[in-house]
Amino acid sequence: MESQTQSLLERRYNTIGKYSPLFYERPIHLARGEGVWLYDTQGNRFLDCYNNVPHVGHCHPKIVSAITEQASTLNIHTRYLHENIVNYIERLTATFADSLNAAMLTCSGSEANELALRMARFITGRQGIIVSDAAYHGNTEAVGELGTGFMPEAKTTKRVRSFPIPDTYRGLPGVPVDQLKAAYLKHIETAIEGFEADGIGFAGMLICPDFANEGLLNIPDGFMEEAAQLVRDAGGLVIYDEVQAGFGRTGEHMWAHQWYDVVPDIVTMGKPMGNGFPLAGLVANLDHVNAFTKHAMYFNTFGGTPVACAVGNAVLDVLEQEQLPQNAVTTSQYVTAGLIALQQKFSMIGDVRSLGMFFGVELVLDPKTKEPATKQAKQIVNHMRNQGVLISTIGPWDSVLKIRPPMPFKPEHADILLSALDNAFTAFSEEI
Repeated sequence: MESQTQSLLERRYNTIGKYSPLFYERPIHLARGEGVWLYDTQGNRFLDCYNNVPHVGHCHPKIVSAITEQASTLNIHTRYLHENIVNYIERLTATFADSLNAAMLTCSGSEANELALRMARFITGRQGIIVSDAAYHGNTEAVGELGTGFMPEAKTTKRVRSFPIPDTYRGLPGVPVDQLKAAYLKHIETAIEGFEADGIGFAGMLICPDFANEGLLNIPDGFMEEAAQLVRDAGGLVIYDEVQAGFGRTGEHMWAHQWYDVVPDIVTMGKPMGNGFPLAGLVANLDHVNAFTKHAMYFNTFGGTPVACAVGNAVLDVLEQEQLPQNAVTTSQYVTAGLIALQQKFSMIGDVRSLGMFFGVELVLDPKTKEPATKQAKQIVNHMRNQGVLISTIGPWDSVLKIRPPMPFKPEHADILLSALDNAFTAFSEEI
């Protein structure tokens, strides 16, 4: 590691702690970004196949312009009238079902999810929340309770219960494939009953509709619809976390939950909403918003400022003008075909999953036993980094390669990704 980067790493340890996460065995000292590319301080170029925060591309000129122009005019909180927030929310809610006709804006997905919990618990008068058993929904104490994937608060909370991730690739021990859906639904039923038995009561279920942190799962047909019905029959609210899957990433739909015949009660958003500017929030029915805010006055100093909403509108502009959701469809088909071709070549690739501009490649030590290849996945990620292509891992065992590039990612970029993956798997195969 060159001396300047090593010096910065040591200073980082001394200021924000040695356990603050860093990607890659050789951390990258970044200097700038443009489109789907990142550049380090030495001028080396990296293809970004991971970051969904710069949703429409790193440092998109229209986003930069929106920030600059509004910041040079006015930036103030929402206790004053301003057209930007009303214009943005009208435009945003128009992409949802008619019942999701109001929004509350925050600065982060963590805040949005915590606000959704507060609303659900207020409306139902109960506390219990159901999540998957490999979930992550943010960093505050309240949503830390939901983080069954790795958050310590989830280990002691009584207000959260989980169900096994609905995974058709791995399934459940001893459960035939055609009975998986019923088995997963039974776990949700049991969780609801547990809340009632404990006197906590059931407030709702919060899940990511593409099960992104769980490994971008392929779930049993009909699971989402029947799970939502179970929740509603028990008096709970259906909450979907679209922080990773939203804003056209799935290609054919603006939101991942629109692949299913379910209209949620609350949808939370974050990361790509402001293309790197702090903008997040939730959408819900206006009656629910009014009922909640009448008794629990909600105000966020930096949520929904004129600058934030100018950026949000600019993101929507770029998505439309550059036809990025359509690009997600065509590029997804191209990348998926390439990944399947690699699967046929390398036995370590157990499963290939995709949903628009989001891909999961599950690595296994043995195709029959499906033992997770956690160590090997990490090695592949670092090999890719050294080739100038950035990806990461997800899933309960960190054995799924996570490929989630900015939306301007095109087939010519995919060729670089697929070639680097081929090289990485070839090199690893030769080593063993």
